[in-house]
Amino acid sequence: MAFRQQITSPEKHKFPTPSGKIEIYCERIAAYNRPAELPPVPQYVAGWEDAEAGLSSEYPLQLITTHSRKRIHSQLHTSQWHRNMEPHAVWINPVDAAARNISDGDTVEVFNRRGTVRIVGRVTERIMPGVVSIYEGAWYEPDTSGVDRGGCANTLTRDEHSPGGAFCSNTTLVQVVNR
Repeated sequence: MAFRQQITSPEKHKFPTPSGKIEIYCERIAAYNRPAELPPVPQYVAGWEDAEAGLSSEYPLQLITTHSRKRIHSQLHTSQWHRNMEPHAVWINPVDAAARNISDGDTVEVFNRRGTVRIVGRVTERIMPGVVSIYEGAWYEPDTSGVDRGGCANTLTRDEHSPGGAFCSNTTLVQVVNR
């Protein structure tokens, strides 16, 4: 049974909340007085950039920044042995790749208003249509025109925390084109 200790002995086994109970309405969050961004009652809050944000016609793909199995954040990014094992690439679904004339291994540009990353495209069904993924932790390597050739996902993400204090690395819209 879930929460057995809290149910059978609520005085001894409190939840890690100010009241010691499960809180549907959170006073701590309500005190921020930002109900549109931080509602005190659990509910869906749209991300800064998603299909409803008004940018999807220009930047129709949702970027997620996942962790590489071959690196620890940016550690080992410069290791040629690791790069040969699994080249740093943007994952893109075959449906989205076909619409952009992208084949597996093509050099592509991933961009939005914040920047541009030139990177290898990896066409795979392991990511859903409408979403692309670039591993986090790559080093920023801009060329003379400012295009990042290192594959640094931070080139594309918003440079501030979400209203709840988290990073915004998975709330970014981008476009991908074949170069």
